[in-house]
Amino acid sequence: MKHVIRAVRHEDWTKIKALRLDALRDPVAHLAFHETHEQAAAQPDGFWQDRAAGAAEGKTVRQFVAEAADGRWLGTLSVLVEQRGVESFFADVPEASQTHIVGVFVRPEARGTGLAEDLLQAALEWSWSLTEPQIERVRLFVHEDNARAEAMYGKVGFKRTGHAVPAAADPTRSDNELALLRS
Repeated sequence: MKHVIRAVRHEDWTKIKALRLDALRDPVAHLAFHETHEQAAAQPDGFWQDRAAGAAEGKTVRQFVAEAADGRWLGTLSVLVEQRGVESFFADVPEASQTHIVGVFVRPEARGTGLAEDLLQAALEWSWSLTEPQIERVRLFVHEDNARAEAMYGKVGFKRTGHAVPAAADPTRSDNELALLRS
């Protein structure tokens, strides 16, 4: 399966919206995402346009997509910049600047092809290329019951840190932090 990994552009907002809604329909979406299909579908077009503009600008967030030769989007992820000493996505305060990978989704027909690893490599390359702030580590969270995703992250070098947060859909379960340090 041939694909190109690229950063999103502002004009991609309708594709960003469509892929996110597809991701939220996935059978394991409740393990991977912190919103429901209904919540995302209720957002006005302006929300999606703003989301695309921020991700395209690439200062505090960057979204990557895997695009097939026919233009169809096969997968995506986003990378958030978390500044040292500033409260982050999960209300923790990082000791060093880091990026946080979120919204990872690969269409079922593209799973197991290496596409997810290619998306992660793009996220890592972008993270390490930042100079202000210089990124010391890249992290992500994976639900304790999502062994397949954790194994895929492990192929790229992510390892559990021992830090966990309550899972959004069921606070009695955990999302485990995995990280990769700058080498």
